[in-house]
Amino acid sequence: MTHVEVWILSLIEGLTEFIPVSSTGHLIIASAFMGIKEEGFVKAFNVIIQFGAILSVLVLYWKRFLPNLSFYKKLVIAFLPAAIIGFLFKKKIDILLESVQIVGWALLIGGIILIITDKYFAKKEEEGARVALDNLSWIQCIKIGLFQCLAMIPGTSRSAASIIGGMVIGLSRKEAAEFSFFLAVPTMAGATCLQAFKMRHEIMAGNLGMLLLGCFLSFIFAMIAIQFLMKVISRYGYKHFGIYRIIVGIIVLVLFYKGII
Repeated sequence: MTHVEVWILSLIEGLTEFIPVSSTGHLIIASAFMGIKEEGFVKAFNVIIQFGAILSVLVLYWKRFLPNLSFYKKLVIAFLPAAIIGFLFKKKIDILLESVQIVGWALLIGGIILIITDKYFAKKEEEGARVALDNLSWIQCIKIGLFQCLAMIPGTSRSAASIIGGMVIGLSRKEAAEFSFFLAVPTMAGATCLQAFKMRHEIMAGNLGMLLLGCFLSFIFAMIAIQFLMKVISRYGYKHFGIYRIIVGIIVLVLFYKGII
């Protein structure tokens, strides 16, 4: 990997991890454009720099992560569906991660769904939030966790899936986004640690500098992205992210079917 590729991939990971546009999908697209194969150290790099994004949530919302048994119970319960389904279908998920075509369709379809759900729940929100984040029941946490599992299809977006799940069970658009951030910590940390351990043989002493730089850049860009997302949804909701997904999805599909990527 070159230092330019490190900057590009870290920028993409940080900026897209928590906004509903799919960081995995964008990394797959970027790798295809740059002619980088998702294998060896590159694959390990894309996994490990997620630690930087995870850290951004802990820094921005550190008060939420102070000892609070009820809060941690909610996160564990919401995390369980992804842990179980991810374990059972890991091989099939790994195959999907190699497909630019699936990413394109997931971005397109997900964008349409995001626009429709945002419009619907914006009206519901005007009537008043039905559920407060601190009052989530264990059944509601499981429902959000099941929605998050849809993100195992590359291009779907873990953030988008869990945000929509949060709005479906009655959270406001703002609190749905925040719970998505919180849920990302155990979900991403668990998956990242497991994958990093399996790919530890790909990490050489000479690559540690790139990994540290990637984690740092991912951390900085994720901090920016989270604050940007909260400002945007407070004023406009999620529709603009849906429009962006549709545009990118169409471009990716056209380029794929033309054999360019």
